[in-house]
Amino acid sequence: MSPSIPEKQWAQVFEKSGGPIDYKEIPVPKPGPDEVLVNIKFSGVCHTDLHFLSPGLTSERRAAGGHEGAGVVVARGELVTDVEIGDHAGIKWLNGSCLACDFCQQMDEPLCPKALLSGYTVDGTFQEYAIGKAAHVARIPKDVELSEVAPILCAGITVYKGLKESGAKPGQLVAIVGAGGGLGSIACQYAKAMGLRVIAIDAGDEKKEMTTKLGAEAFIDFSKSSDVVKDVQAATGDGLGPHAVLLVAVNEKPFQQATQVSTRLLTGPLTADILEKYVRPHGTVVAIGLPANAFLKAPVFETVLRCVTIKGSYVGNRKDTTEAIDFFRRGLIKAPIKIVGMSQLQKVYNLMHEGKIAGRYVVDTSK
Repeated sequence: MSPSIPEKQWAQVFEKSGGPIDYKEIPVPKPGPDEVLVNIKFSGVCHTDLHFLSPGLTSERRAAGGHEGAGVVVARGELVTDVEIGDHAGIKWLNGSCLACDFCQQMDEPLCPKALLSGYTVDGTFQEYAIGKAAHVARIPKDVELSEVAPILCAGITVYKGLKESGAKPGQLVAIVGAGGGLGSIACQYAKAMGLRVIAIDAGDEKKEMTTKLGAEAFIDFSKSSDVVKDVQAATGDGLGPHAVLLVAVNEKPFQQATQVSTRLLTGPLTADILEKYVRPHGTVVAIGLPANAFLKAPVFETVLRCVTIKGSYVGNRKDTTEAIDFFRRGLIKAPIKIVGMSQLQKVYNLMHEGKIAGRYVVDTSK
């Protein structure tokens, strides 16, 4: 027997560029032939959602934001045969793709030119009922707590894919820049679960305590350090720097420090006397965080001679999703979360603006 589905629901809607968001009632959508309707119970709050409130970044269409939604399937289209009513499912940033283009055929679905993006080009998960393409919804085991798995649907998948892209091997060192934030706190755990050794880089005693509990071998407080680069290199034992650097920070300064070294303390987010890199020769810098209007800068000469790779990493594919959720299901990942009602979302964004969030916020769509 199919569950009762209401006509109206509460949602947080991005009405216009620059915000604010609007908590309002909207119609409950109906799934298309290849889609499922998921009763979203919890949705993680990602910094990307905050970016979309910035002037010029919000989609032209009004959209319910959010892309880390975990819930229960309550309806499906007539072409859907591999997802059942009552299954637990997650709606991710990648809501759907064509499944036929060159990228989709190579398991690079996030790069599909026809990709549907939750909370941006299609309605996302800051609503009680959300639509997802059946081929792309995450399959969540029923023994997994929905509130805790919600951040894995973006943050977890994203950092797991980034660590895979780094090429770091078990026993090697990875520096995680922004380790105490929503992405970083989860990245620390995936790195440890993958056999990597973690150097956490962030600011504040709360984040130091948290990252240490999550398995980081060293913590570099960039707000107190007079030379972050030297401190990171010293933490590697042989002084050569980490084998990989994962950039999940949301401001530009750490991006410059990860690829280059200054002879003096940086005096601002965009200015430095750049001489050489701190990442280990033949190391890899993976950019994941999205600081607004930021740039990665590195000297060509040293980059070539030191055989350093600098690359970006986007959200994972369907296989990455399955693997990331399995790490979580086996108890290797514990997303540090704080749950608030969906109606309080603007307050969470305010905390993000102020840089006062440790871990990940999750909204309960029923409140």
